[in-house]
Amino acid sequence: MTGKAMPIDHEYFLRQAFKVAIRAQETGNHPFGAILVGPDGSVLMEQENAFNPTRDMTGHAERVLMTRASQGYEPAYLRQCTMYTSAEPCAMCAGAAYWAGIGRVVYGLGESELKAITGNHPENPTLDLPCRTVFEAGQRTVEVIGPMLVEEAAKMHEGVW
Repeated sequence: MTGKAMPIDHEYFLRQAFKVAIRAQETGNHPFGAILVGPDGSVLMEQENAFNPTRDMTGHAERVLMTRASQGYEPAYLRQCTMYTSAEPCAMCAGAAYWAGIGRVVYGLGESELKAITGNHPENPTLDLPCRTVFEAGQRTVEVIGPMLVEEAAKMHEGVW
């Protein structure tokens, strides 16, 4: 072993987040999903959108995942982790990721593309505020990669909104 880090296959992990989003839709939730990947490439947690059954408007997959992650791991460890999410984290979710201490976010569908798909749907009044803008207001760096695999990410929303 040379001590070199293995290249990260962002598309592979992003598609894993897409599978979680599809599972969320199949169980009656909005098609959003997120996963937390550790520095060794292991999937530490998965989270479906949690809007139903209680109609929790803050039950976004990324926010719930970051709440769970912050309860289970120290910020120093989370700085080495990546959150993969089917859509760009909204301002609330980006804030949760920042406060939890996440080091990197990789997302599929961008907020502006999501807004174009959902319109002003009462269950998803999309904030067209890039997560990069939220993270840039912070005191530490959060790496952001995305949008990626946009057509695949958008397909999950066909006929939903």
